[in-house]
Amino acid sequence: MNYRVVLNILGKVLLTEALLLLFPLAAALWYGESALPFLWTMLPLLLLGGALNFVKPRRTDLFAREGFVVVGLAWLLMSAFGAVPFVLSGDIPRYIDALFETVSGFTTTGSSILADVETMSRGCMFWRLFTHWVGGMGVLVFIAAILPISGEHYIHVMRAEVPGPTVSKLVPRARKTARILYLIYLVLTLIETVFLLCGGMSFYDAILHAFATAGTGGFSTRALSVGAYGSVYLETVIATFMLLFGCNFNLFYLILLGQGLAVFKSEELRVFLAVIAASVLAIALNIRGSVGGFLQGLRYAYFQVTTIISTTGFSTCDFDKWPELSRWILVLLMFVGGCAGSTAGGLKVSRIIILFKSYLYELKQLILPTRIKRIWFEGKAVSDQTVRSVLVYFQTYMAIIALSVLLLTLDGRDLVTNLTASIACISNIGPGLNLVGPMGNFAFYSVPAKLVLIFEMLLGRLEIFPVLFLFSPSVWKKR
Repeated sequence: MNYRVVLNILGKVLLTEALLLLFPLAAALWYGESALPFLWTMLPLLLLGGALNFVKPRRTDLFAREGFVVVGLAWLLMSAFGAVPFVLSGDIPRYIDALFETVSGFTTTGSSILADVETMSRGCMFWRLFTHWVGGMGVLVFIAAILPISGEHYIHVMRAEVPGPTVSKLVPRARKTARILYLIYLVLTLIETVFLLCGGMSFYDAILHAFATAGTGGFSTRALSVGAYGSVYLETVIATFMLLFGCNFNLFYLILLGQGLAVFKSEELRVFLAVIAASVLAIALNIRGSVGGFLQGLRYAYFQVTTIISTTGFSTCDFDKWPELSRWILVLLMFVGGCAGSTAGGLKVSRIIILFKSYLYELKQLILPTRIKRIWFEGKAVSDQTVRSVLVYFQTYMAIIALSVLLLTLDGRDLVTNLTASIACISNIGPGLNLVGPMGNFAFYSVPAKLVLIFEMLLGRLEIFPVLFLFSPSVWKKR
């Protein structure tokens, strides 16, 4: 383990978080609120981050082990410090609740312990939704884009932080790849902000909802979420951008290169869109009698399907009151999630495709054992190692859900509440069903239960292994 390079990068992470706090600080000053909660949080970040930044590594190479450790520790430290402004401002007096809200923000989960978000100060509200944008693409990808990070293996950090079974460079240099990703991310955020402004949103609401959409997070400035605006235009804009941010960002890069037709050759994208279309149609038909007809059913179904499969978590209605078929279609979509290389959570469409094909492959092997075939995805043969890693990830994912539900039952809540709360947290979605439905929150859970859910949110956002690696003694050995 190259401890010096790990500490040096962690120092840069803390200094970056101090820099990011300037934005909510400016919002607080603009609205005539106290800047002290942010200043007092920035002070230890600057001191500790500055001290760690002076730790100069003898070797700057960064390998997979260091990459996992840096990402895991960075997200833990950012969440721990990011919760402080909420406590100091009095918006969320209890630290464990503030930590839950902060982790939910950075991991772009959107689960909340707040019953009335509209009473929050403007500065803390800005920070709450800004954490979605920061966590959406990944803070270490951001640092790689703006700072001259040393080491030729920084791609290992990106692989640990960017969602999906594999991460490849768009261009030969990892730093340039990070810049391209963040440029696309920023431009799409600004475009959505303009569209929301055209729909009558204030600049404050427009930019914050764009932050939450871009990070596929789901926090809102309104207690009733997007449904508070009652605007078909705003719902359509937000739903469409949720769909876009749920797509692989490599596809946007292909469009920039003038290879737009190649985008439609993406097997993952075609499956993603097909699942959305089938789910919207099925739910619209199922709820048409209770929402005023098929067209209204399409309106609500399109928004809720895109918000769940993109793991954003906005809502325009109480889908927990929908028929059982529609409710459980949404639960299945919670598992699926968005595309690899997007800001969405869940298992990812690419993994679902590989899992499905691997099961078909095994069935064919039972019938024709002498026939040797490979699993193909996106026009390429999938390596046995990739198939194994997808299977291991799926099994670990399901085991974590089972264990967390078992622990949550100690709080005495019903199975549907606990199961969907666990799925919502590890898939970084936000709302579940019953007590944690779109009109509910997670405040009723005990401190131990909230810690379980916080852990799940981090596991889901970092795709399990960077967090689990921190608990392995062999990771911390020098050799």
